[in-house]
Amino acid sequence: MDGGWRRKRVLVTGGAGFLGSALCHALGQAGAEVVALDAMLPGTGARQANLDGSGARLVRADLREADLAPLVEGIDVLFNMAAQTSHAGSQTDPFTDLAINGHAQLRLIAALRAGAPEARVVHASTRQFYGRPQLLPVPESHPIAPPDANGVSKFAGEQYWLLEHRVHGRPVASLRLTNCYGPRMRVMDARQTFLGIWVRRILEGQPFEVWGGEQLRDFAYVDDAVAAFMTAAAALEGTEGVAGQAFNLGGAPPTSLKDLAEAMIAAAGEGRYELRGFPADRAAIDIGSYHADDRAFRALTGWVPRVGLAEGLRRTVDWFRPNLPAYLSDES
Repeated sequence: MDGGWRRKRVLVTGGAGFLGSALCHALGQAGAEVVALDAMLPGTGARQANLDGSGARLVRADLREADLAPLVEGIDVLFNMAAQTSHAGSQTDPFTDLAINGHAQLRLIAALRAGAPEARVVHASTRQFYGRPQLLPVPESHPIAPPDANGVSKFAGEQYWLLEHRVHGRPVASLRLTNCYGPRMRVMDARQTFLGIWVRRILEGQPFEVWGGEQLRDFAYVDDAVAAFMTAAAALEGTEGVAGQAFNLGGAPPTSLKDLAEAMIAAAGEGRYELRGFPADRAAIDIGSYHADDRAFRALTGWVPRVGLAEGLRRTVDWFRPNLPAYLSDES
């Protein structure tokens, strides 16, 4: 079964990155005709090799300046994964952060109005703009209190897309992601996820650092995240209550960072870690414990995560054992 994707024309922005490329592979397997648009910027984790075997056509273009009309003309679905996601980076350069997460979104919205007025859109958002949780698990109704510039720009981008539904009726859904991990994630540093640098350190035989240790987090394996995006897109064709909504997306049950470190070592069969206090620049924007209340998305769509934390960590480490050298630079 192709799930209705055969011959569908799909555009995936940020398509050469971690989540975007995983989507391209799944869509290709389902029979969709996929274009992956990516600016291939250093520091984003984008690389052409991520798309090998997916069948997707890579277009190197930047949403901030590219002619988007020919890329969106007649598409059926847009998975909007392109974003600036570095929290520390947003603090040092909030102008670029806003240009990518705000202005570029408006350019894409305008292009879709002209070239694909009926296209469904699933937008990749973040839990970051909730800030420090006032209650756990965190529901969609939680107050918005971004701890950094990235949270502000990502919230603005999401709201532009939801406004497009309210004013123009476009079928749009936004998924507010928790910590996603798996094959092809960025491991050369901690710009996108600290789990990446943990994997690198283990495979290089070096200790990895755990900052704090008692904070709770939930983690979504990449295959489960991809399934959620494809489920959301399918639901936009008719499921009551999905269009125009932002949904939390969680994953495995929450775990402390110390317990996560132990689980990582168990999955790898090797490794060690050192407990550290937060660096000053990270302590200022850390949100403490977080895990998502994603019952609304589960109830409306039937989606549930299927890969447990131990299994997901094992798959991730096993995938990177032979592939680590290729992921230690920004060369694409």
